[in-house]
Amino acid sequence: MDIYKDALRPLLFTLLKADPEWLHSSTIHSLSWLGKTPNQASANWINKLLVQSFSLSDARLEQTLFGLHFPNPLGLAAGFDKDGIAVPIWSSLGFGFAEVGTVTFHPQPGNPRPRLFRLPLDKAALNRMGFNNQGAAAMAARLAEVQQFNVPIPIGINLGKSKITPLEEAAKDYLYSFRLLQDCGDYFVVNVSSPNTPGLRSLQDAAMLSCILEALQKENTTQKPVFVKIAPDLEWEAIADIISLAKTYQLAGIIATNTTIRRDTLKTQVITQTGKSPQQEAGGISGVPVRERSTEVIRFIWQQTAGQLPIIGVGGIFTPEDAWEKITAGACLIQVYTGWIYEGPAMIRHILKGLLSKLEQNGLNSISEAVGLEGKIKN
Repeated sequence: MDIYKDALRPLLFTLLKADPEWLHSSTIHSLSWLGKTPNQASANWINKLLVQSFSLSDARLEQTLFGLHFPNPLGLAAGFDKDGIAVPIWSSLGFGFAEVGTVTFHPQPGNPRPRLFRLPLDKAALNRMGFNNQGAAAMAARLAEVQQFNVPIPIGINLGKSKITPLEEAAKDYLYSFRLLQDCGDYFVVNVSSPNTPGLRSLQDAAMLSCILEALQKENTTQKPVFVKIAPDLEWEAIADIISLAKTYQLAGIIATNTTIRRDTLKTQVITQTGKSPQQEAGGISGVPVRERSTEVIRFIWQQTAGQLPIIGVGGIFTPEDAWEKITAGACLIQVYTGWIYEGPAMIRHILKGLLSKLEQNGLNSISEAVGLEGKIKN
C-alpha cells in the first residue's frame, strides 16, 4: 500500500478540499524546518529516515555534466521552492539536483489568488502564480546561509523578469539578479517561457533573447553553466533559432519545457475553487497534458544538435517509463514537479529503480549511455 497515494492524497485533495497553494506553502515550510535543523535530535532522525526511504544511490545513475556531478538524473523543477527555503532537504528526498526560483530582481506578490488549481482527471495542474517571490537579494542572503550545510547536489537558480520592468529593459533585470546570485548557484536558467508574466514569452524572440544572453555571459566571469527554458508551444523554427543562440552564446544547454497554454486535450470540465472551466481560467498547464509535446521538443533539439547540446527534460513525468522516454529522446537530466505532487515522495526512488531496470534490459552500464538512445538506434 502506498500511504500517500491511497490515504493522504485523497484526504488532502478531496475530503479536506485543501487549497493547493495553502497546501504547497505548508509543505515547503515543513521541509524547510527539516532541512535546517540538523542539530535537533528529532529532526536529524527524521532526515535519516527520509534518506533511507526515498533515496537510491547507484554509480550507474551518476553523471558529470558541464562541470557538475549529479548523483542521479532526476531533479526538482523550478516553481516548487521559489525562494530557496528548503534547499538542504532535497537530496534527502532522493533528488539528484534541485532548481530554485523563479526569482526576480524586484520582490513581487504575484497574481491575485486563487492562482493554483488541480486538474485531477488530467493528472495536471493549472497555475498563474506570476513569479511570486521575495526577490534576488533575499534569496542570495538565504543561500549564503545554506552553504554551511554542504548540500551534496547541484542547485540551479531560475531567473525571471520582474513584472514592473519594461520588456525593453529585461536584459538589465536578469543581469541584476545574476549579479546578486552568481556565487550562490551551481547553474542558472533564463526563464523566458512562463505564460503568467505579461509579454514574457516574447523574450523568446531571437533578437530579444540575444540581448539577455549577451548581458549575462559578459558578467559570467566564473563561467557558471547557463540554460534557457523554453515553452512547449513554440514553432519548430523558433526553437531552431534558440538552438542557434545557445551555440552562439555558449550556453550549457536548454530546458524543455515550461507549461503549455493549450487546453484542447483536457478532460477536467470544472475547477473546484472557482466553478469555472480550465478554458475560462488563465495560466499554464503542467503534468500529463504537456508530456508528449515536451518529449517531441527534446527529440527535435537532440536531432538538430546531433546530441551535442545538453537538454534537461521536464513535463509530465510520473513513471519510470515517462523518464526513460525523455532520456532516450535526448535529455541527459530530467525534472519533476506535478508528478511528485500526484505520486508522492516515493515516486523518486520508484523512478530511479525503474531506470536501473531499463539499463539492465537494454544492456547498458550507465544512464549516460541511454541519452538519445532512440536516435542512435534509428541511425
